[in-house]
Amino acid sequence: MEEKIVYFEKKGESNTPQVLALVKERAQDRGIKKVVLASTRGETAKTAAKAFEGSQVQLVVIPWQYGFGDTQPFPQELVNELQADGHRVHFGTMLFHTEDLYGNNTPRTMANLLRIFGQGTKVCVEIIMMACDGGCIDAGEQVIVMAGSATGADTAFVATAAPSTKLSRIRIQEIICKPLLIPKVDSQK
Repeated sequence: MEEKIVYFEKKGESNTPQVLALVKERAQDRGIKKVVLASTRGETAKTAAKAFEGSQVQLVVIPWQYGFGDTQPFPQELVNELQADGHRVHFGTMLFHTEDLYGNNTPRTMANLLRIFGQGTKVCVEIIMMACDGGCIDAGEQVIVMAGSATGADTAFVATAAPSTKLSRIRIQEIICKPLLIPKVDSQK
């Protein structure tokens, strides 16, 4: 089997329109009906909802959990709009930010390991577990997951879902796109 992978030269929200086009195409090709996506302030969720309007794809939007910041930046009005259109919004526990709860550095170590492949990869794995833990997707379900390095989306995968209690069952089946991770050259050496 041969499939195209897109690598972005720069990370960030400027890639969001192309990510959505690639995700929409792959969802159609694979018959995937759910797209899990990270959206902190709602802009990515709004753009995705427009992109998938009229399709059979259900969005599962994962904002920050309540209490992660001083305020919840994802607007309640948008939650209502998305849910009225048949999408899901889940404010679950951000599992790689639970060091104080569990008293060890395992979540941070896992997050740092995943960041080797990019910030978007770390977020994708985290939101798959969050969506599965929250009952928005089923364990073993094939989904497309998308996230970004800061704002917007620049990373997307086809994945098999699993809850946080069965992390080892998550499978990244296909890389749709991600930013290149070009190391900074140390000019002082």
